Amino acid sequence: MSQDQTPIPDSKREEPQQSYLQPDGSFDTQAFLDGLDAIFSAGKARDEAEPYLQQALVDAENAGNDAGLLTVLNEIMGFYRSQGRHQENMWMIQRAIELATRMRIEGSEAWTTTLINAATGLRAAKKYDQAEDLYRQALASAAKTLGSKDRRLAALHNNLSMLYSETDRPDQAEQELRQAMGILENSSTDPSQDQDLATTHTNLALLLMQRSDSPQALQEAWDQARTALDIYRTGHLENSAHYASALAGFAQVCYMTGRFSQSADTYRKALAIIEDRYGKGSDYYQITKANLGQAQAAADKNGDKDQSDQAKQAAPSQPKTGSNRHPARNQNNDNNQHDSRTDIQGLDLAKTYWEQVGRPMLEERYPQYRGRIAVGLMGHGSDCYGFDDAISRDHDFGPGFCLWLTSEDYQTIGDQLQKDYEALPTEFMGFGSRTDSVRAKGANRRVGVFEIGAFFESLTGYRQAPPEDHPHEWLLLDEATLAAATNGRIFADPLGQMLATRQGFKAMPDDVRFCLISRRLGMIAQAGQYNLPRSLQRGDEAAAMLSINEFIKACASLIFLINNPLTVGYLPYYKWTFAALRRLSGRVATRLADLTEQLEDILRLASAACYGGQGFGEGGKGARPAAERVTELVESICARIVEELQAEGLTNSPETFLEWQRPYVEAHISSDDTVLHSI
Repeated sequence: MSQDQTPIPDSKREEPQQSYLQPDGSFDTQAFLDGLDAIFSAGKARDEAEPYLQQALVDAENAGNDAGLLTVLNEIMGFYRSQGRHQENMWMIQRAIELATRMRIEGSEAWTTTLINAATGLRAAKKYDQAEDLYRQALASAAKTLGSKDRRLAALHNNLSMLYSETDRPDQAEQELRQAMGILENSSTDPSQDQDLATTHTNLALLLMQRSDSPQALQEAWDQARTALDIYRTGHLENSAHYASALAGFAQVCYMTGRFSQSADTYRKALAIIEDRYGKGSDYYQITKANLGQAQAAADKNGDKDQSDQAKQAAPSQPKTGSNRHPARNQNNDNNQHDSRTDIQGLDLAKTYWEQVGRPMLEERYPQYRGRIAVGLMGHGSDCYGFDDAISRDHDFGPGFCLWLTSEDYQTIGDQLQKDYEALPTEFMGFGSRTDSVRAKGANRRVGVFEIGAFFESLTGYRQAPPEDHPHEWLLLDEATLAAATNGRIFADPLGQMLATRQGFKAMPDDVRFCLISRRLGMIAQAGQYNLPRSLQRGDEAAAMLSINEFIKACASLIFLINNPLTVGYLPYYKWTFAALRRLSGRVATRLADLTEQLEDILRLASAACYGGQGFGEGGKGARPAAERVTELVESICARIVEELQAEGLTNSPETFLEWQRPYVEAHISSDDTVLHSI
């Protein structure tokens, strides 16, 4: 049966107004939202919601109200998702992200909300990698824009749980749901009537049912599903469209516990609401109808089973799910070891090794610390970036993960836990023991047990990120160092301390970022626009080649800085520059994404341009066409950079010699600290 979870609904809006378009032609966003709520409250969404949304889209755009337009796009994303119109929704998602980027609202609540809605639309369309990328950006943004009790943060954890569930990562899914539950319980004025809390209870019930071999899990699933229905009934919320999800969830629990007749009856109630609110053409309706048919067939054939026989009677006949989850990339068995060695990457290997080997050890020997230890893999090494392949397995590769402890816990159990970690099986999934290079042993080891502050200190020299008002310290940290301190993947972090520390290093202060953007503009101009053509003209091939190298490095860094490390991370170690650029350029709404291919074109032409003849000065026939093309590409890239600086509001100058753009960028630096200014 479908185990699709339910997103937390938007907050209620009351007192609908008659029109969102004002007499002067302006667009009233709140009136638009009120009108949309009135349509849903009247049960007219199936017929009236889409025309209303489409007209609002036109009106907001004609009124020139970007904020209103973004609100409409966010509502359309949710509506199309509920209708199962995923292909149409892709354009709305792209348009919303591009608009939000153009509005330069990064670091705002609106940006966080748009990322969440876009990610949820991508998840519903089963574009899981893109969805997870946006969810991670949303988490990073939420850390700065939402309070610890903000209910939108609960919605984010709830939706991220769905993604983990649909990609066969149940433990992470459960962790996210319980985080959402905690936020909602702490922020609710009355948990007994809280619809968002009811949604989370239903989602947790659906997740727990995946552990159908555990009577305890099934019992908790039953309790969670019943609690959700109790909330709807206590709060008299049965008219909500989301009540159907609670009913469908409870129906599935009934099925899994052998209560087939009760399951079928509950599915019928859910289906009636879904038909009324979403129509028969929606994915939601079709999945629920199929589940009803299977429940009724089981009821006709078996009747309701005795409680003692529930699980074993229900589990073998469990209907197909409607979630179309794809198998986890690291699912392997003993008969497929050769394939797993070929396909699996280090991060997936580390996660599987943790789940199958590390976590059981921790639960057995350190049960009281299970809710305190963070686990993952990050730091130096291609595997921490997801760039590893068969070639890179000859060093610093193999089964392993990091266990990060607070200072207090490390003092108490750190040494013994390291010994227990070292005693874990060294062979796993066909891989032998980890092959550590000379620089990755002893105090410099890359896996094992670490104190959180000491781990970051070993990478950066700092136990935590420098304060915002210490720009000189930030400028001492090169981007490759910051990349190593913010890459990888954290599999579990019950206390949130590891994530918070890593996030501190990602949150480069804007003054520092503007300073570095200015410096990169200076190097791009110096190396690419000034020294490169002069070196070519005088026939100094080596100087020309070095100029190209500096130009490429500065451009690559600039692309990451313009896109903001808070959401995209930092430019890594030089050999992974273009692997990182290609990945970044493939993301939704990346700024300057078109430069990556042009930079690679320059590198392809570099040898011919510098050494194909005697250069411009000597008139070498081999070099001239390539050199001319390289200088054209350089100027084209610089012009494109100016366009982006203007779009970002960092300059109003059309000057394409980038050295002259530096004062405009530095005008946005709020601090007077001389280390941040070039002039």
